Amino acid sequence: MRIAPFLLSFFACCAAIPAQSQMLRLYVGTYTSDKSEGIYLFNFDPATGTATPGGVTSGVSNPSYLTLSKDGKNLYAVNENGGKEPGSISAFSVNPSDGKLTFLNKLPSGGDYPCYITASDNRKWVIAANYGGGSLVAYPLLIDGSLADKQQLIQHTGKGTNPDRQEGPHVHSTTITPDGRYVLVCDLGLDKIFTYKFNSEADQTALSAANPPFAATAPGDGPRHIAFHPNGRWFFEMGEMSGKVSSWQYKKGKMTMLQSVDAHTPQYSGDRGSADIHVSPDGKFVYASNRYASNNIAIISIDPKTGMMTNAGFQDLKVKKPRNFVIDPSGKYLLVAGQESGGIEVFERNAETGQLTSKGIIDVPNPVCLKFF
Repeated sequence: MRIAPFLLSFFACCAAIPAQSQMLRLYVGTYTSDKSEGIYLFNFDPATGTATPGGVTSGVSNPSYLTLSKDGKNLYAVNENGGKEPGSISAFSVNPSDGKLTFLNKLPSGGDYPCYITASDNRKWVIAANYGGGSLVAYPLLIDGSLADKQQLIQHTGKGTNPDRQEGPHVHSTTITPDGRYVLVCDLGLDKIFTYKFNSEADQTALSAANPPFAATAPGDGPRHIAFHPNGRWFFEMGEMSGKVSSWQYKKGKMTMLQSVDAHTPQYSGDRGSADIHVSPDGKFVYASNRYASNNIAIISIDPKTGMMTNAGFQDLKVKKPRNFVIDPSGKYLLVAGQESGGIEVFERNAETGQLTSKGIIDVPNPVCLKFF
């Protein structure tokens, strides 16, 4: 079969046109007590690692942690307040054309200083952690993504070994397992990771205690966040107080600790305040952020057969107090939120070695949570 010359020219022209990268939306949660106005939106170009402002949703008090529905139609934020201004959860719809947010409603979180929130894949539930209240709360969702006015509140009790930091329960994260059947809850104050059965199809009571109900971490560990490996069989836990990363084997709601490694350099002797943890999309590396004098990202390699960890280096930061960071879906970039300094530092990630190269800083005040969609 012969192809007409003009078609050959057309195909050649098409081949010469570079494929345009799909722009990502980057939502930034902040503390609003200083210069921040609320939730910031940036359009992030994964081809260049650069970001352009897309607007700000103002009037949102301390949206310190965000989550998006799986389809991207809704965004949920905790309002990390306590005392005279109770903690709460805010729901928003997302404009599909430009990513801008429209406020839907806000309801109490049931405890002081909510600091984490996650949404079920089926768009029916959100589950949040109340750090100050030592509790977790689950809200069913309405068709438009707004919060239904009927919460399930679970209160933890007890205390840990550190009288200053662990005088009572401090729930720090609520993570839905990859199979969607359980919720793992890190309680920094009790040195425990609780397991709750999760019925995402329930109308009102979605959570119930599993058997066993929890796994204990090392005393004084202060479990804060966890991140699952892509294989779903392992997860990695960040101990805020110990500054250690622990790997766990996971199966059907049951957890077994495999290993712990220090996320700080051997010579570090300052205060420990580790924060966030993420696994690269290829499953080869786990990254952990360290605040205070350490102020870096720990890079840890993962054995693909056993899940065992080996320290692979540390990346110093230009921004200060890295409360939160994120890896873009392709795994090419890692972005770090500098709570104290302001700004989001963009790193390009070497997929083979896991090492990071700083590419620049996105200007935004008091960033503490980063989410891509």
